[in-house]
Amino acid sequence: MTDATTRDAVKLTSSRIAISKGFVTVGVSTVLLFIVCAVFAPTSVSPGAILGMVPFAAVLAIVGLGQMLVVQQGGIDLSIPGAVSLAIVIVSHEPNGDNSKLLPAVLLAVGYAIAAGLLNGFMVGRLGLNSIIATLGTNALLFGAVLGISGGTPRSTTRLLASIAGGLSFGIPNSAFFAVGVLLVVAVLVKRTVAGRRFEAIGANPFAARATGLRVRTHQSLAFVWAQLLYCLAGILLAGITNQPTAFQGDSYLLPAVAVVVLGGTSLLGGRGFPIATVVAAIFLSQLDQFVLSLGVPYAVRTLVQAAALAIGVALYTVDWAALRQRLRRKAPAAGARA
Repeated sequence: MTDATTRDAVKLTSSRIAISKGFVTVGVSTVLLFIVCAVFAPTSVSPGAILGMVPFAAVLAIVGLGQMLVVQQGGIDLSIPGAVSLAIVIVSHEPNGDNSKLLPAVLLAVGYAIAAGLLNGFMVGRLGLNSIIATLGTNALLFGAVLGISGGTPRSTTRLLASIAGGLSFGIPNSAFFAVGVLLVVAVLVKRTVAGRRFEAIGANPFAARATGLRVRTHQSLAFVWAQLLYCLAGILLAGITNQPTAFQGDSYLLPAVAVVVLGGTSLLGGRGFPIATVVAAIFLSQLDQFVLSLGVPYAVRTLVQAAALAIGVALYTVDWAALRQRLRRKAPAAGARA
């Protein structure tokens, strides 16, 4: 076996381990969480509670998949709150209860999402600005549009949107079908197409990708556009799930979106993404929120729980635990010899 073949085999084996590590870790954690919920808070896993949790888990999964695409290019999208809130405001305020005006409102929301994605992509992909700074500025612009359209006041959604996004089919929330559809599209495009493999290669090493002639800036820019479209879909669904959504409801999705991406095993440095693990992480985090609230813990603790989940995810997938153990083993004999 040649050296090149050996290296390829090692890379293939490593990639399989990475996939299994991310998926198995969050999958086992989710199963254990449901067992703990059944023991200590049975009401949190009752049929009614699960039906209430699934729609919001679906929304978080869609937002998380959008964030994952940006993270794969080594960036972080902080415009999620404004993007989700603007979609909510447009589809709830523009129709003003008129079902016939829902489709134009949805198209308007999509137009805003594409514009925001192009703006983020231009600033990051073309101008080379830091993604945190660029998307934070875009978020401010989006919230300006939110206030301009809504005046900061909520408005009830249309019955049509409520039946589509908040209804049930075969006893399953419709939002779950949207999340599964988005998962299939993202997974197929990223994992099963040439463009998707180029997308991951660029995220892993943009300098090498540029040297081979790949359009690095184009892929980085389009990541923000696709992400904004997913945020828009999540906001539209959230507007239908919640009878009277607030104008700032997207604020609660920024930290969880990053957390599910990290818990799913996608590196914050870019490269390969794990769509299925990201969706499972969204279910885990949503159920964890429900478990905490069912224990009577103040709602403000929810943010601390999400931050802890993010920290654990970062520690699991970024810390080289093998090297750390070896370092500690070296220090232990040295300390014994000095004693």
